[in-house]
Amino acid sequence: MKITRSGDATERGPADWFTGDVFLDTIAEPAEPYRIAAINVHFTPGARTAWHTHPLGQTIFVTEGVGRCQRDGGPVEEIRPGDRVFFEPGERHWHGAAPDRFMVHVAMHQADDQGNAVTWGEHVSDQDYGARPAG
Repeated sequence: MKITRSGDATERGPADWFTGDVFLDTIAEPAEPYRIAAINVHFTPGARTAWHTHPLGQTIFVTEGVGRCQRDGGPVEEIRPGDRVFFEPGERHWHGAAPDRFMVHVAMHQADDQGNAVTWGEHVSDQDYGARPAG
């Protein structure tokens, strides 16, 4: 058993990974032989990730607020507390808060054999983000 006491400061999400103000609290970091990473991600209204992929996929679990997500070529989808979204390995996607709401989710993914968990791409344009959510 290993207990990691709370003490790490909340970190601001890097500007090359996010648009807007995003804050990160680490839950789990990959450390051999384990590959799982989990982060509690806090998005301010309108904040979002850049386009990105995960070699072994990603699951996000919304805990608060209202958000949006989109896979490349698909519609923008609204997500709410209790919603779980799985992005397939290599699937290009983004996720973030709705324009007028905060959103918090737990992001979970695994590192591959080389230790890579994510590949970041370009920022999501305001036009793509502003598309009307499906449904």
